[in-house]
Amino acid sequence: MDHRPNIILLAGPTASGKSKIAIQLAKSLNAEIINADSMQVYKELKILTSRPSSLDEKKVKHHLYGFVSVKKNFSTGNWIRLAKKKIDEIISKKKIPILVGGTGLYFNALTKGFVEIPKIPIKFRKKVRYLHQKEGQNKFFKRLLKIDRKALNYINKGDTQRTIRAYEVKKYTKKSLYEWIRKTKPIYNGNIFSKFFINPPRDLLLEKINLRVEKMFKSGVKKEVEKFVKLKIPQEHSANKSIGLREIKKYLDKEESLNHVKEVIKIRTRQYAKRQFTWARGKMTSWKMIYPKNYKEILNKIHN
Repeated sequence: MDHRPNIILLAGPTASGKSKIAIQLAKSLNAEIINADSMQVYKELKILTSRPSSLDEKKVKHHLYGFVSVKKNFSTGNWIRLAKKKIDEIISKKKIPILVGGTGLYFNALTKGFVEIPKIPIKFRKKVRYLHQKEGQNKFFKRLLKIDRKALNYINKGDTQRTIRAYEVKKYTKKSLYEWIRKTKPIYNGNIFSKFFINPPRDLLLEKINLRVEKMFKSGVKKEVEKFVKLKIPQEHSANKSIGLREIKKYLDKEESLNHVKEVIKIRTRQYAKRQFTWARGKMTSWKMIYPKNYKEILNKIHN
C-alpha cells in the first residue's frame, strides 16, 4: 500500500487565489476538489462569496459548493460528516482529494477531530448571548470561571466567542468544554495529509482584495443581495455572516453611497484576511507556508 500523503489541504487568506491553484493542481494530479469554506456552501450567495465559476467547475470535479439553502443553518459538524464521505469516495476511485478554503475550523476538525457536543437549543444560546452583552466580557468571563475553573487553562480572557461557547456548553451539558475537547480523536491518521498555506505578499493580497470587490459589483452582487433580503433569513442563521451582506443592504436602503459601501467591504475583507493569518500562526504551525510569486512556483513547490 502507498503510504504517501494522499489528501491535500490548501488553505490561505481570502482572495489569495486558492481556488485557481487548486484547479491547476487537480488537473495535473488527477484529483477532485472539496470546498472547505463555510460561506461557499450556500447556493444563493455565489457572487458575494466568490464561489468558483461554472466554467471552473467543468474543468475539474468540485464538491460541496453551493448546495445548502441560506434558510438552513450549516455547522462545522455538518461539513465534517459530508467532507469525510466525499474524501472516502474520491480515494476509493484512486484519485486525490484536494480540500480548499479559508475556514480554519473546518481544517481543524478534519486534522484534529471534531468535538461532538450535543446540540444546544437556539433559545438557550440567545439567552447566553444576551447575558454576555449585558455584562460585558470581563464580568462574563468571571461568571464562566465560577462554573468552569478549567476555562483558565484553554481560553484567553479576551476571547469573546470561546467564552460564550464554554459558558453555554457547561451550563447546558453540565460538562466543561475542555472535557469535550479532550475526548476528541482525529478522523484520519495525520500522515495522510499534505498541508499548505498560501501566504502571498501583503501588497499583492490587498490589490487582489480590491479587485475582487470591484468584480463582485460588476458581476451583479446587488441583485443577489436583493434576492437574499426578500427571503427574510433570521439574523442568527450563519449565512448572515457573509462579508458584504450588511453593507450592500445599507446601499439598497439608500443609507450609504456605493463608493462608501465598497470601501467598507474592502476594509472588512482585509480584517478577515488578518484574522485568517492569526489563526494560521496559532493553529497551523505544522502546515507548509508558501510565499508565492506566481502560480507555477506554487504548483512546483506542492508537487515537490
